[in-house]
Amino acid sequence: MADKVREVTDEFGRKAEFREGLEGVVAALSTISSIDGEKGILLYRGIPIEQLAEHSTFEETAYFLLYSRLPKRQELADFENKLKSRREVPPAALDLIRTFPTTANAMDLLRTTVSALGLYDSDPKNNAIEKNVERAIDLIAAFPTIVAAIQRRRSAKEFLAPRQDLNHAANFLYMVNGEAPTDYVAKVLDVALILHADHGFNASTFTSRVVISSMSDMYSAIAAAVGSLKGPLHGGANSEVMSTLQSIGSLDKVEAYVMDRLARKEKVMGFGHRVYHTYDPRARILSRYSQTLAQQTGNTKWYEMSKKIEEIMQRELADKGIYPNVDFYSATVYYYMGLDQELFTPIFAVSRIAGWTAHVIEQLQNNRLFRPRAIYSGEKNVPYVPIDKR
Repeated sequence: MADKVREVTDEFGRKAEFREGLEGVVAALSTISSIDGEKGILLYRGIPIEQLAEHSTFEETAYFLLYSRLPKRQELADFENKLKSRREVPPAALDLIRTFPTTANAMDLLRTTVSALGLYDSDPKNNAIEKNVERAIDLIAAFPTIVAAIQRRRSAKEFLAPRQDLNHAANFLYMVNGEAPTDYVAKVLDVALILHADHGFNASTFTSRVVISSMSDMYSAIAAAVGSLKGPLHGGANSEVMSTLQSIGSLDKVEAYVMDRLARKEKVMGFGHRVYHTYDPRARILSRYSQTLAQQTGNTKWYEMSKKIEEIMQRELADKGIYPNVDFYSATVYYYMGLDQELFTPIFAVSRIAGWTAHVIEQLQNNRLFRPRAIYSGEKNVPYVPIDKR
């Protein structure tokens, strides 16, 4: 981190510390999630991610993030029913999706639809915590419906209504594919949603908190977060991982590809993290599911290529703290589920909406407008030149 910190002098001659990308800067206190990048530990409100992935469900995890405690049995049942009852989105929002160009980026379509949802809020000026918790539940419930509709629009297929007899993950896969998934596939997606639900002050989460800190509104904050998640340095990386595997083509070409990238000092997608300097605990969990799905589908090629890339990267760069991140194995997990590559990042959003909304609510509970400073580094006292003399 030290090489990212510089001492600079502002325009008034005062010295200041400058950290590129705000790396290492503490912007707020939060009780939502905690990351130990040196030990590879991720906690949601104190509970290790491994325990949640093994024992929880996405619905329970979403409740936990929103309400700061694990629900009792009846509370969880009520929450699950509430989510099911709110899966439908305004018909006008679906009509809007039907007008979108089928070639547009799926994340652009999601961002636009989320913004449009704000137009149908019955009490838009009410920024009370209780009201925003209800908005959070609405959005968590609606995101799978919106993303599935976007995918079916892109595939020129009719939209499917949500099914009340399926859980969050299974219903999403049904609305995308037109058939209910196997119990195992639904379980794997459920785990993936848990793993992606929150991750500290990443770019999209920080974006949502900056927007709501101006006392804007939940929909504006989430639309901005979606825009941030779209980027290939953030949520868009999982799609890039699959593109990399497809461009390599076969196991025997992996070594040459990776060594060539490293020789040219180019990034290998799915490796390295701004926070983790050891194995991302989420990647470790997803690696196991990728292996099992590969075996179940009888198509082990993509998993074997991924493992080969990991072995080479560990051999060459482990001493520099570069390990697989969550995007590396989520790519093959989603691919083995038969999901379109354009859906990989929107699925990230289907999960992260739980964390985003929890952070928006936390920000509102003790709000102060974010207003960092920039140090001017341009020219001074430049005379204005009239247009006919330029």
